[in-house]
Amino acid sequence: MLIYLWAESRGGVIGYRGQLPWHLPADMHYFKTTTTGHTVIAGAKTFASFGRPLPHRTNVVVSHRPAGEFPAGVTVLNSLDAVRQYAAARPHELLYVVGGAQLFTGLMADVDRLYRTTIAADFPGDTRMPAIDYAQFTKIGEQVGVRDADNPYDYVFEQFERR
Repeated sequence: MLIYLWAESRGGVIGYRGQLPWHLPADMHYFKTTTTGHTVIAGAKTFASFGRPLPHRTNVVVSHRPAGEFPAGVTVLNSLDAVRQYAAARPHELLYVVGGAQLFTGLMADVDRLYRTTIAADFPGDTRMPAIDYAQFTKIGEQVGVRDADNPYDYVFEQFERR
């Protein structure tokens, strides 16, 4: 099952200069607890932003670069079709596509669920989430985040499933 997992601010901003433009520890905790024990699929730039393979997860990178350029234990797929084949071979596994925008665009027709964190704030950004036709999805969950000293923005965790 392919699941998109991302955070976006107003205007659909998901990145700035290869990083998240905000600091929201609650969202990082949500990301970690949601993906631990499962597979994360990232483009090469998104994977590089992690700084290392994410522990306790199967790390898959989509890149045309040779596998030898990535750390040991990272699975490298060289195309969107390879991602589709990888997912088809694992129909009962949760496979979290975590960015970047090119993967989100290219796999839009294949995604089964959406896990979106919406941040009610404005940030500079050079990367935006591609448009999603939410009419194809049903909201299956929502949790309003707690704004506090560590998490200074209003935010909401939402889950959607393809109809």
